[in-house]
Amino acid sequence: MGYESRDYHRPTGFGGFSFFPPVIKKLLIINIAVYLVQILLSNITFDGVRGSSWFSYWFALNPVGGNFQIWQLFSYQFMHSTVNFMHIFMNMFILWMFGMEIENIWGSRKFLLYYLLCGVGAGILQLLFADAPTIGASGAVYGIMVAFAMFFPNRLIYIYFLLPVKAKYLIVFWIVIEFMSVGDMSLVAHLAHLGGALTGFIFVMFDRRNSINVDKIFDAFKNAGKNAKSKTEHTFRKPFHSTDRSAGVRDAEFYEINKNDNVSQDDIDRILDKISESGYQNLTEKEKKILFEASKKK
Repeated sequence: MGYESRDYHRPTGFGGFSFFPPVIKKLLIINIAVYLVQILLSNITFDGVRGSSWFSYWFALNPVGGNFQIWQLFSYQFMHSTVNFMHIFMNMFILWMFGMEIENIWGSRKFLLYYLLCGVGAGILQLLFADAPTIGASGAVYGIMVAFAMFFPNRLIYIYFLLPVKAKYLIVFWIVIEFMSVGDMSLVAHLAHLGGALTGFIFVMFDRRNSINVDKIFDAFKNAGKNAKSKTEHTFRKPFHSTDRSAGVRDAEFYEINKNDNVSQDDIDRILDKISESGYQNLTEKEKKILFEASKKK
């Protein structure tokens, strides 16, 4: 049995993978909370101005020269259309569907940085070439989809639960459709979608070559405000690093055997069984690398 035949969505939530990883869970909660605030404000008027209009004026991504504020590059990512429920539903569903495994692989800090950067990249492209207020997490979500396609190119996605399509083909198809839809006069921010996808692609390619150290980035912000004690410092889950000496010796021996990339199906099965027994976070860095490289093989 080749590895390709096992390139499917393994059950999560039992062997260490989290069904709702920390950052995705918080993003879902924040987006839903902001959505409810938007609905509430749409029914409230301040000095003749509808509350939702005031909220959008300050927190949606407004064009440069049209009350643009720097924080809007982040705040707009958490706002959605209150007249189209599918806007927030599809964004949150796709965030969970494609982002769950990415956060479990990268760890929460790196995933959060990636998500926000994709949203910022989406917003910048929108500001450069469009002249309309923008809201929604779609740009960041497109970045998540790009990362998934690059990590799991041959993973089968079942359209309408019936038609199987490999992730790399489906997601590239979506991006091509977005590119062709630019300027179609619809209310959809196609440029933002492309900006998020492009930012995600650049991030993943750079990370593969240079291995971005997210801890240093977060520590820099932490040191800049070291006098402000954070109660949420330990809410970010980091990838597991074993300190067990005997386990380290066994892992070193395993990698020595496979250092020439002659990884057999038995080796892959052993790693997958280890995930089922003790969780993905208990894999060594070498095992994660072997599993990642194997997932890219056709």
